[in-house]
Amino acid sequence: MSSVTVSALGAALATHLAPVLFTAGGPSAVDGLLLAVAAGILVWGFERYRSRFVKADLLGAVVLTGGLALVVFAPGVFDTLGAALNINQRFVVVSLIANLVFLLMILYLVTLVRTTRADLSDLTRSLTTREASRADGGGRTIYVVIPAYNEAETIRSVVQSLPETIRGHAVQPLVVSDGSADRTATEADCNGAIVVEHPINQGQGGALKTGFDVAQQNGADIVVTMDADGQHPVTELEDLVAPIVDGEADFVMGSRYKGVNESGNGTVREAGIRTFTLLINVLTKSEITDCTNGYRAIRGSKLDDLTLTEERFSAPELIIEARKNGLGIRELPITIEERKAGDTKKPTLGYAFGLTRAIITTWIR
Repeated sequence: MSSVTVSALGAALATHLAPVLFTAGGPSAVDGLLLAVAAGILVWGFERYRSRFVKADLLGAVVLTGGLALVVFAPGVFDTLGAALNINQRFVVVSLIANLVFLLMILYLVTLVRTTRADLSDLTRSLTTREASRADGGGRTIYVVIPAYNEAETIRSVVQSLPETIRGHAVQPLVVSDGSADRTATEADCNGAIVVEHPINQGQGGALKTGFDVAQQNGADIVVTMDADGQHPVTELEDLVAPIVDGEADFVMGSRYKGVNESGNGTVREAGIRTFTLLINVLTKSEITDCTNGYRAIRGSKLDDLTLTEERFSAPELIIEARKNGLGIRELPITIEERKAGDTKKPTLGYAFGLTRAIITTWIR
């Protein structure tokens, strides 16, 4: 049984026994039961710590044991606390404290789950990157990273449309099949593409990080990101990388609002994109117009300067990190075409909350 579960049981026990215990002349049998529970929790925490050496186990046991000991030996403490909170009934004070402890345990569990998930994602990307094939090298290269999740209908045409060279740089397609359940990886294996697969879905941000790692280990001079659904015209690829080739920028973003927007987005989503773009501009003193555009180019040597942690909401993180680390940013007009097949993977409400969180956390960290 985990420390969180035991702590929750202890908190619930204190809550339900409080009305019985905190009456004049409460039964001594209940006192004995609480002391037995306290001793059991302390022994469990000690044994748990000796086995795993996780401080949270021992700390949780000590806190709960101390709380139960106070209930038995110094109940007046709760009267003092109740007076400070203007609460007359002792059992209400104990219930309040028990529920507060329970809430803290829930928050700890959420943090533990997030940490475990992040570790699993790092392990997945590390194994995927290690198994990726290496290109021959021997010249300047542009790696076109294409994250793809169930895009078997379009990925082959996207890869095949890429040119062999641009401005003296060899173009290397790199497709990251992000836990796809269809034939995405098989269809992407054409035109000399490097294809890597995540065994489980990591989100677009996770797929991009894998792509960046593979591109860096192959010495990419420029890394381009584009969607697998055919919305980003390959004919505009040269315009996107030109400022980096010419030494005029380190991070080039495409903008549908400076170019042509044929995405077919609804009014609500278009308004959301403009709102989030305004928020980023206010927070970072920028002048961009399209913060969610996935058609971008980055100087390969600058990728190490960016701290990338977002699994699903990578677009604002990339922009804010580039701005915070002093990369030369340029925004160019591009065309966003209508999806060639399939449906968007971005649910409206959840995507809005996720973008907001990503923008704020990236800005303040």
